[in-house]
Amino acid sequence: MFNEKSFTVFNALSLEERMAAIRSEIQPIFTAVGQPICEMFTQHYKRPFYLHLAQHRRRTVHPPENTWAAMSEGKRGYKMSSHFQIGIWPEYVFMWLSIIDQPKGQKEMAELLLKNLSLFDTLPKDTVISLDHTKSEILPLTKENLENALIRLQTIKKAEFQIGRIIKKESELWEHPDTAFQYMETTYIKLLPLYSLLNEIH
Repeated sequence: MFNEKSFTVFNALSLEERMAAIRSEIQPIFTAVGQPICEMFTQHYKRPFYLHLAQHRRRTVHPPENTWAAMSEGKRGYKMSSHFQIGIWPEYVFMWLSIIDQPKGQKEMAELLLKNLSLFDTLPKDTVISLDHTKSEILPLTKENLENALIRLQTIKKAEFQIGRIIKKESELWEHPDTAFQYMETTYIKLLPLYSLLNEIH
């Protein structure tokens, strides 16, 4: 499970050093957490889900500011449709349902979510929204923030939408790995109705 040392990977200054730290310190945690979550999704939908570790291969100079693993039904990739993510910034760990990098059906997914806003009412009170997977800024889940984010996703080609929960670096949850995992698992379970809805597009 993530711990205080997990967040120190971002102290490595060079691309090579940071990627080495991510591979040794973070990716094993992604696998330990992501595999059972994938198995939960597989059992729920009776379809296989696959774990994809971000490799950051496009980077040649600047080290990644964050890193993640995706859980999706795509065996070869995940960005072409909605998917789940677990990842880490220097400030927090995140659990998202993600629509990023202009997937096929982006506009239709946004319209479908806008027509079913009541589904968001069942999400936990500490749910947050991310509008850009390359930035750490998050917004609280309010009606105004949600509608603005979805209209943006509907009308702007490069818009993104991620929703879920975070666990801050300083959270006491890290002292109780089993409780932290339960918090993560519950986050994904609460997001399943939204994912099921988005699956109608695919």
